[in-house]
Amino acid sequence: MKWITRRNVKVDRVACPWLIRRFVDPQAEFLFVEESELADRANREPAIPFDAPRLSQIKLNHRGERCTFEAILEDYKLRDLALERLALIVRAADVKGQEAVAAEGAGLKAIAEGFKAIGLCDEERLARQFPLYDALYEYLRVENSKTTKA
Repeated sequence: MKWITRRNVKVDRVACPWLIRRFVDPQAEFLFVEESELADRANREPAIPFDAPRLSQIKLNHRGERCTFEAILEDYKLRDLALERLALIVRAADVKGQEAVAAEGAGLKAIAEGFKAIGLCDEERLARQFPLYDALYEYLRVENSKTTKA
């Protein structure tokens, strides 16, 4: 399936493709367009649109103070404590006013800003950052298993 979002990805628009590819649609293809083109292109492709908070017709979007990553967890019924913790980190890094929900969010935001500063295209940002999300997920998974055994 094709998925479509705004270009110039940073936090949520890197985390969501990672989540989609790892847990929803392993063959997912991602398209990046100007926000003004998103709804029309989604219909023409066809593609599932996500993370466009200014476009109310997009279902997979920020919901109140929650980020799109959390909307995907909810809509695709992904129940995993490590993913839920990762969602809070993504929210802290991505949603203004939500920084306090996870201290790690500041680091994730700095990493995303660094990749933006390098000037990589969106596809390359995904390719280079997916291993970071793999590592963070595994860390959270292991940490969660330690606390549930204690």
